[in-house]
Amino acid sequence: MTREEKNQLIEDLTAALESTATVYITDIAGLDAENTSNLRRACHKADIKMTVVKNALLKKAMERSTKDFGELSDVLKGNSSIMMAEAGNAPAKLIKEFRKKSPKPILKGAYVEEAIFIGDTQLDALTSLKSKNELIGDVILLLQSPIKNVVSGLQAGSGQTIAGLIKALEERNS
Repeated sequence: MTREEKNQLIEDLTAALESTATVYITDIAGLDAENTSNLRRACHKADIKMTVVKNALLKKAMERSTKDFGELSDVLKGNSSIMMAEAGNAPAKLIKEFRKKSPKPILKGAYVEEAIFIGDTQLDALTSLKSKNELIGDVILLLQSPIKNVVSGLQAGSGQTIAGLIKALEERNS
């Protein structure tokens, strides 16, 4: 591979790292062709981009990136592949599900929304992370709760009058 080709790969990796908030580094060495193919299909279905990378090129891309990957570059030993997704927990859930049938992939480390997770022991913590859409849903649910109380107060008892609302609020506070 020429120096220009390496520089182009590093630039492409840097752009990919910049464009996503979720990067998982995994070890898939030792997977047979069938399991590797199954893993790639599962990644595609889950909207996860998986790429096998050279450690030296990924390390240089991390250094060129504006993001702080911290000690994540220390896990770049042996065979490495990266998984990138929109949802922070999607790759972790996929890895956990895939490992019911196969011992790999092994999680080396992850970068999720500026947080760094090192080691396969972090897989459970990563699966329990809520995605952005799940968090937005939780906030909307919390915001709707007071509105529902007011509406139910208006519809209850003497209902359609302000006096009915005041009475419902008094009963709720006592």
